[in-house]
Amino acid sequence: MTSERRPSPDLRAAVDWDAARGLGALLAPAGPVDERGVLVAHVEGLRRAASLAVPHVLDVTAMSPADGRDVVDDPGLLSRVHVVDRASWVRAASQGMEVLLGGTAPAPAEGSGTRAPGVVVQAAGAAEVGAALALVSTRVLGQFDPYVARPGDPGRLLLVAPNVLRVGRALDARPDPFALWVALHEQTHALQFAAAPWLAGHLRGRVAALLDDVVGSGAELGRGGPGRRARAWASTLGRVVRAPAGTSLGTRLLSPSQRATMAEIAAVMSLLEGHADVMMDRVGENVVPGVGRIRASFDARRSQRGGAVDTVLRKVLGLDEKLAQYTDGAAFVRGAMIRVGRRRLNAVWDGPENLPTSRELADPAAWVRRVHG
Repeated sequence: MTSERRPSPDLRAAVDWDAARGLGALLAPAGPVDERGVLVAHVEGLRRAASLAVPHVLDVTAMSPADGRDVVDDPGLLSRVHVVDRASWVRAASQGMEVLLGGTAPAPAEGSGTRAPGVVVQAAGAAEVGAALALVSTRVLGQFDPYVARPGDPGRLLLVAPNVLRVGRALDARPDPFALWVALHEQTHALQFAAAPWLAGHLRGRVAALLDDVVGSGAELGRGGPGRRARAWASTLGRVVRAPAGTSLGTRLLSPSQRATMAEIAAVMSLLEGHADVMMDRVGENVVPGVGRIRASFDARRSQRGGAVDTVLRKVLGLDEKLAQYTDGAAFVRGAMIRVGRRRLNAVWDGPENLPTSRELADPAAWVRRVHG
């Protein structure tokens, strides 16, 4: 007697995204409280900083939008700026995740062995995503999202007002310079995607390829007899145990080929974050008074570890890997600029073939040899 093969769920649809948004927004703490006049001035200062940052970003990066749009006279052509609270950031971030993950998912073919996840699976996925976003909402200062943009739309830039206020006060930084410093980072991200209009599609494609592979691997775990399923699960467990120290739980579950694809994606993200980190500091004291002290204080605070629970959450969610993106990417950008200068560094935005590999990220000289000879 042959056993009936049960279809496996499409992992990209395993989240009730509306529920994740609602739960995450509900769990996100409100943030610091102050007099209404202070908060209104803070929000206005962030909007003003986002506009003031644009010409400085164009100057320090030596970049410009590929389509020639005049973002100096109209900064709104570089990004749509939204100053938000934590709950609003959760809703926006979950929408971006849904588009990046679910929006790339192909419809299951007839008889393909793939089934839609059940209500329980989707609810569990919503709880996990919502709780994670609520946690991150207390830390993120800003985010540029190119994935939900409509044709002709530059993408939205989110500045999380309560977090900028809290961190600025913790660093004892003057409000206006600190707001401008944060805006410089996010507008640099906006310029990266404007200068490389292929970049958002490239990242979506690489994420889709990784998810297709992961979904296929997940299907194998539920196929065949008990012996085959046990061997598949044992192989997955072995990858978790043997994964390099410091990697998140999600990364540990990937196969070697999947981890290689993830490393390729991580190299691009490291480039984006490191480039923005380097450029936001290049404006100098005349633009952001005390920029050196702000950077030193911010990096010291960024590297601090919390208690046991916080440490576990950072490992599971990959937040430690996120911190490494800034340092690794910044080291690559500085190393490449030392060798070929700022303008020739910008060759990374010419096409996907010029992006640094994960190995080149740690060896900028190798990237220079490959791209510039």
